Amino acid sequence: MSSRRHFLGGAALVGAAAVGRSAMAALPEVATAPPPTTMAPPLHPGSGRPYRPVVTLNGWTLPWRMKAGWKEFHLVAEPVLRELAPGMTAQLWGYNGSSPGPTIEVVEGDRVRLFVTNKLPEHTAVHWHGQRLPSGMDGVGGLTQPQIPAGKTFVYEFEARRSGTFMYHPHADEMVQMAMGMMGFWITHPKDPRRTPGYSEADRDFCFLLNAFDIEPGSATPKIMTMLDFNLWCWNSRVFPGIDSLAVRLGDRVRIRVGNLTMTNHPIHMHGHEFVVAGTDGGWTNPASRWPEVTADIAVGQMRALEFSATEPGDWAFHCHKSHHTMNAMGHDVPTMIGVDHRDVVHKIQKLVPDYMVMGERGMADMGEMEMPLPDNTLPMMTGQGPMGPLEMGGMFTVIKVREDLARDDYRDPGWYAHPKGSVAYEWSGESMNPQRAPTSNTDGTEVHHHPGAPWRAVKPRGGHKH
Repeated sequence: MSSRRHFLGGAALVGAAAVGRSAMAALPEVATAPPPTTMAPPLHPGSGRPYRPVVTLNGWTLPWRMKAGWKEFHLVAEPVLRELAPGMTAQLWGYNGSSPGPTIEVVEGDRVRLFVTNKLPEHTAVHWHGQRLPSGMDGVGGLTQPQIPAGKTFVYEFEARRSGTFMYHPHADEMVQMAMGMMGFWITHPKDPRRTPGYSEADRDFCFLLNAFDIEPGSATPKIMTMLDFNLWCWNSRVFPGIDSLAVRLGDRVRIRVGNLTMTNHPIHMHGHEFVVAGTDGGWTNPASRWPEVTADIAVGQMRALEFSATEPGDWAFHCHKSHHTMNAMGHDVPTMIGVDHRDVVHKIQKLVPDYMVMGERGMADMGEMEMPLPDNTLPMMTGQGPMGPLEMGGMFTVIKVREDLARDDYRDPGWYAHPKGSVAYEWSGESMNPQRAPTSNTDGTEVHHHPGAPWRAVKPRGGHKH
């Protein structure tokens, strides 16, 4: 891994094994991934048309060079190691040393030239998802172009014709290559923001992709044949607690761009604020067509740009609302033990397996506090520590941190929120609150009476049954 200074400046050219010497002389430098934290402040344009850059959550933006009016990028498809969270690293495929690959940022009207070098053990091709371009540049191997053989470099050239939120991914052996982590974000900024229908400038503009892996505990390579039963639900190939928080200044106008390349939909839910869907992969939405939401369902292959005003200070959860998508390494065949007293059995098991623990008879909340032995390269199912105790989360979860004292381009984690006195939920210490329940009736007309602490009993109404 190299530092930002290194990959912006002196990254090495692709070796002669990949391309011939004559082609090497024309290739842009290869930028290599920094550590899997959010590159902030983001990469501001040093050449070409100006724009306000996006911040890629736990990711980075690909540098470019200007040559004879073309904005040139160099992507290298290759095996990569990606830390999903501290304590677990996955063997994936990606671009330029990371999965997802680096975000590509251009401006509407740019002439874009993309060199794609294939260092995978098989052929590949790159589809520029959502772009309007010549058919032969669309990147569908076997249909619009020959596949890119291992060790070869192909060139894509087209004009970025419309602004919006897009992505790139393989259209070759797609099930395998996307299951291994090959994907990336693409942002086309408007050339004239004030004259672009539906578009408004944002103070903070974030982006990330939804992806998922099935990696058995103790292993590192995804199972590529999995259809739905994934156990690691990721944002930009990171899971909580490895997903960075989103630092936002109080009063900022915030845009969060999300793309879905998993095998299922994701209802993305924000606490504390309402947002509107201001953009899709089809373009910017008409402001008259928008309505406030706190959850947006993002289907497979879709892009959504969520926008809101950060008016409420605090730490606000931001997550997928499918409960099993906010857990890590989740087993799907674990029996439900709620209400089952199996302490006697546990004592017998512990004679054979000393580390065996009672769990599940009161629910799974104990998992958030347990420190139990795990296989190597595996994460706890429920984890994370907050200022008030265990967070009991994993997977697709992070926190939007709204603070009054942040500078304009300050994206550093401000720490936990200091709640004003009297604004935190607290334990009741007054008179006991035991509500009296009204009697209910069974289908046969008998009244059911129950008081706290008393056994249930059925009583026939006075006068017996009426027929």
